[in-house]
Amino acid sequence: MKVLITGGSGFIGSNLTDRLLTEGHQVVAIDNYATGRRDNLTPQSDLKIVEGTIADQALVDREFDDFAPEIVVHAACSYKDPNNWIEDARTNMLGSNIIIKASERVGVQRLIYYQTSLCYGLHPKEQPITLNHPIILEGSSYAISKTAAESYIDLSSLDYISFRLANAYGPRNLSGPLPTFYHRLTTGKPCFVVNTRRDFIFIDDLVDCTMLAIQGKGRRGPYHISSGSDYSIEELYTEVVKSLDMTPVYELEHRERSEDDVYTILIDPSKTIEDFDWQTKTALDSGVPKAINYYNKFGISETYTHLKASK
Repeated sequence: MKVLITGGSGFIGSNLTDRLLTEGHQVVAIDNYATGRRDNLTPQSDLKIVEGTIADQALVDREFDDFAPEIVVHAACSYKDPNNWIEDARTNMLGSNIIIKASERVGVQRLIYYQTSLCYGLHPKEQPITLNHPIILEGSSYAISKTAAESYIDLSSLDYISFRLANAYGPRNLSGPLPTFYHRLTTGKPCFVVNTRRDFIFIDDLVDCTMLAIQGKGRRGPYHISSGSDYSIEELYTEVVKSLDMTPVYELEHRERSEDDVYTILIDPSKTIEDFDWQTKTALDSGVPKAINYYNKFGISETYTHLKASK
């Protein structure tokens, strides 16, 4: 198939691109490299890499017209600076609308979107969170703008799947606690944890589910991609230390979480398991070493978060 991926050089986008190419599909990957890495994708005959922002309508329309994709996977998003609301709105809302309209115009068969589970707000009303939970726009520009994009997709005529994600991790991930722990531990800096819990999903499991959506599994609307189990951030830290086989220079510090940080995000994947005949295969203690092996080989110079710094 012909698949266009926005954010194709990012963490999720590049791992999905590799899988698609391995299975013989043609891919166009668009990325502005705000957070994606240039070494994530290797040029090859069935891959076209386009540098640019999805907020550039002329660029997007040109690539859609030239490639005529059958499937669009919308992974691009702005989250690098939690205070840069303008860029969040430009990429996550305006850019998404440009992608939606281009997809409608060329007759895309399905659009697959990666949404944040922070769409359920900072204080979810149930645990685990089901798809019946109300959407609550609060907490961060990232969550607000990403959720607005999902609403625009639903407003469109497109057949779409919106995957509301647990915390994805694995090779090429540069956001969240795991790469931050790695970077600080390997450079002899102190680490801290806050009293939060997260549902972590390994990138290969996420890609498996996305491939099923590309093949036509699922019905128009939202789904959860998650393991259905949550872990404390301190448990993740312990797995990183174990994978590095090291004794940290500094004792682990415990801090209060910031006002825009959620205590726990545990989302219910039962609809996905039923409709996609899918479930996660990778436990935390086998996924973390694979991420660490990548960081050891390629290094980390910078990590990112959508959260404001704690006061």
